Amino acid sequence: MTPFTAEIIGTMLLILLGNGVVANVLLKDTKGNNSGWIVITTAWALAVFVGVTVAGPISGAHLNPAVTIGLAAAGKFPWESVPSYIAAQMIGAMAGAFLVWLFHKDHFAITEDEGAKLACFSTSPAIAKPVSNIISEIIGTFVLVFVVFYISDANISIPNTPDAKIGLGTIGAVPVAFLVWAIGLSLGGTTGYAINPARDLGPRIMHAILPIKGSSQWSYAWIPILGPVIGAVLAALLFGILK
Repeated sequence: MTPFTAEIIGTMLLILLGNGVVANVLLKDTKGNNSGWIVITTAWALAVFVGVTVAGPISGAHLNPAVTIGLAAAGKFPWESVPSYIAAQMIGAMAGAFLVWLFHKDHFAITEDEGAKLACFSTSPAIAKPVSNIISEIIGTFVLVFVVFYISDANISIPNTPDAKIGLGTIGAVPVAFLVWAIGLSLGGTTGYAINPARDLGPRIMHAILPIKGSSQWSYAWIPILGPVIGAVLAALLFGILK
């Protein structure tokens, strides 16, 4: 398996299990209907564990364009490999979102709440205030990337190695799962903690393509793209200053 393939499969599993729990909690007449935020954040953390376990040994398990860009900004990953990693993450995210829809197709069909159906694909704010919303995504992603730098080997730097195994997998599947769980529990209530442009954009595209009623809310889509990228770059800059 190549790093490109590993990023596709790892991200696909991340979205299948992560957005899958949202569907299980929000869609009508599922066994997990209305089981709450703790279930969602816990399953998202375990989804990260699964994705990192599969992709970590091959690609480093970035599974997130913000992580890829942050690592590159910190000099821990080659910039020339960034486009291929992001492309793989987008493909994986779209594939995972499709599988969530396929798996829960009958429940999507009987769910009338269009917002609940969109939430099974993409994030949305609890209170729609763009400045506050983007600050939430910046801070959440900053915590993710900054902690990844400090748990991983801070001395690793491989600027000319396209298949370098540096990423979330560097810190181990269990620690990164706990990190994402903490972010979700503490910082996830305002925007749904996308902290990952592919995690939001890929499924949002699938929501627009698949036969699902309701708006894909494209007017909000820039926030879970730009916010995580800014947060990751700020984490890289501060890490560079402090190390």
